[in-house]
Parts: sequence; C-alpha cells; structure tokens
Amino acid sequence: MRLPRTILKQDLAKKLYPQSSNVTSAMQLLRKEINLSPKLNSKLHALTRNKRAHYFTHKELEVILEHFCINQDEFEGL
Repeated sequence: MRLPRTILKQDLAKKLYPQSSNVTSAMQLLRKEINLSPKLNSKLHALTRNKRAHYFTHKELEVILEHFCINQDEFEGL
C-alpha cells in the first residue's frame, strides 16, 4: 500500500487520537506531541514549506508515522 499524497491534518489527528471527543481536541494533542518532541519538530520543520497548510505531505506523514512507530499497513487499518 502507498501512503496518500497528502492528508488533512485533522484527519490524521482523528486517526492517531480516536479516543478524543472531537477533532479540535485531537488536533491539540497532535500539535502538543509535535511541539514536545524536539526531534520530530526539527524533522518536520526541515520538510515543511508551508507551516500553515491544512495538510501534511506524504514525506511529513512518513516522519510522523515513524515517530509514533506505525508502519504503512497499520496506518491503513486505522
């Protein structure tokens, strides 16, 4: 399976944090995780061209999934 070309940040947050009551709280948890991890933050900063975009590119998604120790098959199952 291939990763999607782009994924909306809110869709990724909802997949990574399904226990969240709504999309806003899931987004807050994802932002918090990125900000609290200097390694993840620096990798994303190096890849990101538009910090304010509403989506992650497939390269950014690969970095995030690597941080959460999720492979592509597991991601498809989320």
